[in-house]
Amino acid sequence: MIRFEALPTDLVQALRTGGLDANGQPAERAISDGPGNPCRHCLDFIPEGAAMLICAHRPFAHLHPYAETGPIFLCADDCPRFEGRGLPPVLTSSPDYLLKGYRADERIYYGTGKVVPAQELAGYAETLLGDPDVAFVDVRSARNNCFQARICRAT
Repeated sequence: MIRFEALPTDLVQALRTGGLDANGQPAERAISDGPGNPCRHCLDFIPEGAAMLICAHRPFAHLHPYAETGPIFLCADDCPRFEGRGLPPVLTSSPDYLLKGYRADERIYYGTGKVVPAQELAGYAETLLGDPDVAFVDVRSARNNCFQARICRAT
């Protein structure tokens, strides 16, 4: 079984209160124009007209050549962290996604990167996590390469 992992609440709260993003800058404030703005904390779409944050995020613990940094959106106001085991709403808006498996040292496990149709996302992630050398799977936009969520083994 797999589990979809949203950004930690403490990180999101720090960004909401002026903390610095992965580029060392405070998050930009903007207004959501609707379904194209997925929050990486609640893993749902920021409603049209709602305040949101735009910031740089690097979903890795350490700097290294594989530690990609890119833009993400967050609800500017409090939202519940996604804790469900099912497919989060933000992973239902695109026809396909880029999945990549990573080893425990946060290096890409070569041969795992693949663009998969949305309906095959969970199945491919389970296949990758069936390999003991794959520690986690990152889901990215197939169109813009933006980080969406992390998939781990369910505990």
